[in-house]
Amino acid sequence: MEIRLYIRMLVRGWWIIALTTLVAVNVALLASFFTTPMYQADARFVVSPRPELLGGDIVDSLATLDKRSIVSTYAEFLNSRRIYLDALQVLQLQEESMTDYVIETVVLPEANILVLSVSGPDPQLVALLANTMGQQAINYISLIYRAYDISFLDPAIVPQGPYSPQPIRDTGLALALGLVGGMALAVLSEQIRIPLESYRQRLRVDSLTGVNNSRHFRSLLERNLLERPEEILSIGIIELYGLQDILDTLPQPVVHNILRMVTDVLRRELRGNDVVGRWTDTSFIVMLPATVGSAARRIFERIFMALSQPISMEQYDITVNLDPKVGGAVYSNGITYQELLDQAGNALEQSRRSNAGFISIWEMKNPFWVQAQS
Repeated sequence: MEIRLYIRMLVRGWWIIALTTLVAVNVALLASFFTTPMYQADARFVVSPRPELLGGDIVDSLATLDKRSIVSTYAEFLNSRRIYLDALQVLQLQEESMTDYVIETVVLPEANILVLSVSGPDPQLVALLANTMGQQAINYISLIYRAYDISFLDPAIVPQGPYSPQPIRDTGLALALGLVGGMALAVLSEQIRIPLESYRQRLRVDSLTGVNNSRHFRSLLERNLLERPEEILSIGIIELYGLQDILDTLPQPVVHNILRMVTDVLRRELRGNDVVGRWTDTSFIVMLPATVGSAARRIFERIFMALSQPISMEQYDITVNLDPKVGGAVYSNGITYQELLDQAGNALEQSRRSNAGFISIWEMKNPFWVQAQS
């Protein structure tokens, strides 16, 4: 299940993966194009005891070499600044011109072999500098240490190609990193989006009933009137007066169940494009697009009849009479959404004042309240 969830995240974020991969490949190609090629030459040296000094009272030279102290000392000679400057002097080079060159000496494990590596932008010079430094180190060491020889094993040769950049290798690596990075970003964006969507959903939806809250309903109504000012539209407020009297006395689970049952009734009686919202603690509001007053009245009558039936909560041994009242208004071009809401509120008040259950709808074309007895 979790694997399928991540697969869906990756499918939804395919464009992030593609974009990240494309950017990574382009960056690698541009870097390869603009980066100065760098070459590396390696010179290998071997450290060994001098044959003429073996035997007699001299300590076993090979045993001494196992301690690695002599080999490490010779490596420091190869790395020393003195050897470097002597090599530059032999090659008649200025130190200021060598800022792009890197020199490193490595002692191979379990061997008396040293590797002097020189890297830089000139393939001829890196090989020449490695060999010159090696020869200068051999000359200097031979004057100080007489028991052990250091000599060339493999002189440095001119490299045939740069070690950096390598467009094919770099592009392949960028492709792999782009895919991995893109997938990580796709999953991360989904994990960020889902909490944001949940937060936006909480801002729009009433937590108890699952319908639009009053703030979001107002924005929907206002946007509808602004975008389609010529279109007929009706709204209606359904107040549950019977619930007002017992709202604070009933257990909260009972109140929640009643509100959900009312929501189910509204959704069953309304059409697919109608909008329902929670208006107050005990009232709901509906928007009926493209609906004239007579059609709205019939819809409100069905809602009124359905909500007028007593609700029996057998598990709590409670029967609730919701005592619904409906006040509606029909939109006419030229009024604001707030004026339309005020008309519906006035119609609801008119319905409440009547002795029997009435549905009141205000239509601008008729200056009088139109009352339909249920």
